[in-house]
Amino acid sequence: MEGKQPCVYIMASMKNGTLYVGVTSNLSQRIHAHKINAVPGFTQKYNVHKLVYTESYETMMEAILREKQLKAGSRSKKIYLIEKDNPEWLDISDKL
Repeated sequence: MEGKQPCVYIMASMKNGTLYVGVTSNLSQRIHAHKINAVPGFTQKYNVHKLVYTESYETMMEAILREKQLKAGSRSKKIYLIEKDNPEWLDISDKL
């Protein structure tokens, strides 16, 4: 997933740890910013640096709507999404 592509992503501090749901049009750049703590905030405060799940969309509006849906959903639903494709909660940022 190189360059600009609207997507939703979930990051985790560790397996079954703190979760963060975000949206971006440039996943590689955004994940790098999270990992180096470039922007003070939630992921920096709670050490949430592992990319564990992504979904790509055609438009940013679709991605934003999905992000809102995920944020409003339960933690168990987020865990289900992660574990169906990434049961070990591996950091998948190296595949970007």
